[in-house]
Amino acid sequence: MGEVLSQSEIDSLLAALSTGELEVDDTQKKEEKQVKNYDFKRPAKFSKEHLRTLEIIYEHYGRLVSTNLAVYLRKNIQISVASSETVTFSVFSNALSNPVILGIINFNPLPGNILIDMSCNLGFSMIDRMLGGQGNPLEKNREFSEIEMAILEKLMIICMQMMREPWKNVLDISPMMERIETNSQFAQMIAPSDMIAIVTLNVKIGDIEGLMNICLPFFTLEDIIDKLNTKFWYSTMQAKSSETYDEYIESLIRRVSIPVKAVLGKSSVSVNDFINLQPGDIIRLDKGVDSELNIYVGNLKKFTALPGSSKDKYAVRVTSVIREGE
Repeated sequence: MGEVLSQSEIDSLLAALSTGELEVDDTQKKEEKQVKNYDFKRPAKFSKEHLRTLEIIYEHYGRLVSTNLAVYLRKNIQISVASSETVTFSVFSNALSNPVILGIINFNPLPGNILIDMSCNLGFSMIDRMLGGQGNPLEKNREFSEIEMAILEKLMIICMQMMREPWKNVLDISPMMERIETNSQFAQMIAPSDMIAIVTLNVKIGDIEGLMNICLPFFTLEDIIDKLNTKFWYSTMQAKSSETYDEYIESLIRRVSIPVKAVLGKSSVSVNDFINLQPGDIIRLDKGVDSELNIYVGNLKKFTALPGSSKDKYAVRVTSVIREGE
């Protein structure tokens, strides 16, 4: 019973606590140091900083793809980074179910290849839209035909080429599509135990939603792994001169499509004449046969031109430029 305190000892402890002579923490056992398990089969070669930088790169990539691919698919596309993680290649490949859409890309000048894995429902939806459909996916996945594979290859090459710009702050790359596989067993070009970083993009085409995985082996990125940090990323961006930035913005503006229309002429008719118009009726315009036409860029009158034809299509030949204020 030696561990039982007497009443006087209890009173002394309470008095010491109330006066501050004894701290509560002194009476508590020191907590054991937390030990984190380390899996030697899956060494952590990619840090959180590396993954965050890859997310920044592919957020930029997603914006480019959503803008450019919408032109081909005639539909608004939304792409965002869903997640990023590091696993062994065996974990990634075992999660694939055939048929798959795997783009194998030579990541020049870096060694080895990277992979783009696209959901089959996205692939069939894109093919349907490219062939004039509404982009409806199949109810049940099947193997792709030769024609469908040719369309997929074109789309995958477009997606691949848009990787150049997001990687510019780290390295000038020249990716090249080696092949597209629909069977995951034929895409074992990476050792099962090798570590890879996976950046998962959420892709939405109208009402159709699916995932696109970018698989980046450590072996491929090892030479530039020190550059995959946000500090280097932003310092590279700040190092660009304002002149280079202005040229970059100008190059983007030059690629923007703008509406141009040629107006043959104008006329005023009464409401009664307008209501009674029939096919074959003639409306006289305020322009003569040999008169120049007004050319509008948007709603701004910018040129005058003469009508004509070119390669079996109507055309105009610009005769003068209308300066601002004229």
